[in-house]
Amino acid sequence: MADRKPVAIVTGASRGAGRGIAAALGSHGCTVYVTGRSQKEGDASIPGTIHATAREVTEAGGKGIAVACDSGDDAQVAALIEQVMAEQGRIDILVNNACAVLDSLSAPGQFWEKPVEIGNMINIGVRSGFVTSWHAAQHMVRQDKGLVLFTSSPGSMHYCFGPAYGAHKAGLDKMAFDMGVDFADAGANVAAVSVWMGSLTTERLMQMMEQMPERFAHLEGTLESAGYTGHLAWALWNDPEMMRHNGRTVIGAELGREYGITDIAGRFPPSSRDGTGAAPPVYARYKVK
Repeated sequence: MADRKPVAIVTGASRGAGRGIAAALGSHGCTVYVTGRSQKEGDASIPGTIHATAREVTEAGGKGIAVACDSGDDAQVAALIEQVMAEQGRIDILVNNACAVLDSLSAPGQFWEKPVEIGNMINIGVRSGFVTSWHAAQHMVRQDKGLVLFTSSPGSMHYCFGPAYGAHKAGLDKMAFDMGVDFADAGANVAAVSVWMGSLTTERLMQMMEQMPERFAHLEGTLESAGYTGHLAWALWNDPEMMRHNGRTVIGAELGREYGITDIAGRFPPSSRDGTGAAPPVYARYKVK
């Protein structure tokens, strides 16, 4: 069993960060369950399907397994975890990346001038992360090793795309902290970590940069690859001192420097701390019994 590769789940992996993270984990030989709702092109306004991502995982050197799963449906999430346990017997890495993102989120205007459905990213992004972690954590604690990772952004600490986006990302950071407290109190070798990703080479952002070059000109030369966080997850999993990051919100670019992980053109991505002035939250450990 010493050479057994970890089993990972990446939610919301039809495209974007999830797709990149899944492929990156595949490059390290992981078995990756790729979840999402898009099963054929045209299911969403942005290209990408769970099956295409699963193929990329396998082509990268791992084993990609596509599972159609609406992360907003608790029953489907429970069935996903049951399937992984039945087929693999364990869950090592869970990347909570699923989120409902509407094209109108980044459109001009104030939040009340946009469809109220943009608020769905809070319940899909935050609640689904809780539900998926709730199911997976039970197995991780029993096997005494696990990593629960949330894909967040500095938008939790500065204005970015409005209140729905900000509440979503802030919720992930706090949830990672509170889960970390529970894991620590249980004496479990399971870490919950929220990672601030940079501006990514996702299909959505690249499209936005092409359509609105003046608005996004400042991002030229600063982008982080969509898969960078997947390499960070692999490094965290293999870190003998993984638990020192339990409950923390970390800036992915800074963690990458710590682990010596370069990115596009062999460079380290810039830290969002430098561009925004935002720093990860520091929460109090005080507990109300």
